[in-house]
Amino acid sequence: MINVQYATALLLTTLLLGGCTTQRAPGSSGEHLPLIVAHRGGTADFPENTLLAVENALRNHIDMLWLTVQMSRDEVPVLYRPADLSANTQGAGTVAEKTWAQLQQLNAGWQFKQTAADGRVTYPYRTQAVSLPSLQQALAVIPATTPIILDMKALPAAPQAHAVARVLEQNHAWDRVLIYSTDASYQQAFAQYPQARLFESRDLTRERLANIALAHNCTPAPQPGSWVAFEYQRKVELVETFTLGEARSSVTARLWTPQAIGCFQSRGKSNILAIAVNSEEDYRAAACLKVDAVLVDSPRPMAAMKQRLERPLQCR
Repeated sequence: MINVQYATALLLTTLLLGGCTTQRAPGSSGEHLPLIVAHRGGTADFPENTLLAVENALRNHIDMLWLTVQMSRDEVPVLYRPADLSANTQGAGTVAEKTWAQLQQLNAGWQFKQTAADGRVTYPYRTQAVSLPSLQQALAVIPATTPIILDMKALPAAPQAHAVARVLEQNHAWDRVLIYSTDASYQQAFAQYPQARLFESRDLTRERLANIALAHNCTPAPQPGSWVAFEYQRKVELVETFTLGEARSSVTARLWTPQAIGCFQSRGKSNILAIAVNSEEDYRAAACLKVDAVLVDSPRPMAAMKQRLERPLQCR
């Protein structure tokens, strides 16, 4: 039997989101170009998940924002990704251990570094602090016409889902937001909120992609209108088990293929987001596949590249 294990620490058209629309880059014939989604506001450009990153991503004319949410000890949804606060700030511990007031004292740009052409490394935000924002603060500065993907990063899922739902309800923001998580428990946690728009479970997306790649079998496609997301490329490990043990083979897999796209669209139009598209070559390939959106770390060059991409596309 062959299993597929995904190494957790390694990498693999005008759209409507409720009442919100996004702008397509101008083209000669309305040709499909994937939407640019700023990963954590643009993690390569500015301190991630901060209002500074969000505001600059908007200036660079991104189409959607991807923001990561955790919950403070006093149940305030906060934008932050790593498990430990020391990864990005001068603090320590977890978001869930701190109150919102304590989190506001931290500098979310403390560990953000820039490397000059001569190799010199600087930490520009240690002298100009950047605060951790709440979800409420982010909704206040993001235009209602810019769709937002909220990536849920804390467990247990139920209390965070409740806290996020409360903020979305208070801000009449359900139609601006899509919910994503790598943990399937959020599917259940948001089930009690019929207005919630969720990505398909990552487990289902991964299983379908693996079946297409390895068994050439298209398992039932998502419901039309669904959103699905997976890495454009990802390092995977094939594990073959047998009586005397097991054998492993590592490979960098490109799972979004024409066959995969065809399978996902076989029941009707699904919205496909390719994660980790950070080069012109990969963006062009995603466009030729007719992927709907791409998640990018650096909105500045990617948004400019989208604008200058020649039409019609030269697809092989």
